[in-house]
Amino acid sequence: MSSQSGVAMAPETLRPNYHSIADFRKDNPKALKQLFKLFVTFLKDADLIAGETIAIDGTKSRAHNGKKSNYNQKKIDKHKEYIEAKIQGYLTDLDHNDDQEKSSAIPNIQQKIARLQQNKLRYEILEEQLKASGEPQISTTDQDARSLLVQGQVVEVSYNLQAAVDDKHNLVVATHTINRNDKNALSAIALEAKENLGATTFTVLVDKGYHNGREIEACKLANITTIVAHPDQGKSNENGTQPEYLVSKFTYNKQDNTYTCPQGQILTTTGVGTRKPEMGIKQVIYTKIPHRSL
Repeated sequence: MSSQSGVAMAPETLRPNYHSIADFRKDNPKALKQLFKLFVTFLKDADLIAGETIAIDGTKSRAHNGKKSNYNQKKIDKHKEYIEAKIQGYLTDLDHNDDQEKSSAIPNIQQKIARLQQNKLRYEILEEQLKASGEPQISTTDQDARSLLVQGQVVEVSYNLQAAVDDKHNLVVATHTINRNDKNALSAIALEAKENLGATTFTVLVDKGYHNGREIEACKLANITTIVAHPDQGKSNENGTQPEYLVSKFTYNKQDNTYTCPQGQILTTTGVGTRKPEMGIKQVIYTKIPHRSL
């Protein structure tokens, strides 16, 4: 085999580049999904998956689309307001020059106004595209990418890769990519796993990010049992690991000088605490009584 340049190339050196692979996946999504489903059936027939307990989680993958190329209505309005203010400023300067009968205006002012008007038109087109899409966001490079909460308060324009894994050998039985957060993703990936497995029922394990009554109900209607961690109630402590509750949520037991916390645990004290004489406060520390609850 030879290339267009006439140089002979061994067959083993011929490899598709990433564009060819990406285009193939883009052009054949249904066929690839069906192939994966057949592969899961093969794994089940080979007794490599049990199809009884499935863990689901997602991971964020940053898109090529940067934050500057991702827009919502608020961001578009802000850009348009800035452009209007700049144009009005230039027009005011022109009127001032006319009043002063000055021949020398701001250099290239007409070109600057024309450029601003062109930018305004661009944002108006983006606004129309946003309204037509029915989506809260629009991205100009990766059109399906969205601003997602990645970690803590960090937001990136990303995709959310969902995966369902069987507990027997940790093999993936369902996967797809979405552009929303985990909170609204549970039922879709769970139902896809159910279809791939050909199962009538199974148990799904997910973290607190999937805690959504509507999604859990959809799984229940599909005969899928969901075990999901509860979100933290109240504020987290300084390490972000334990929930804190308002004092009003605790019940004081006057007879034995204890408190009952919102989770039903009994809190007692040794009377040791801290004092702040300047504020007239004595703070007593209460701790949980081992092996005692309501």
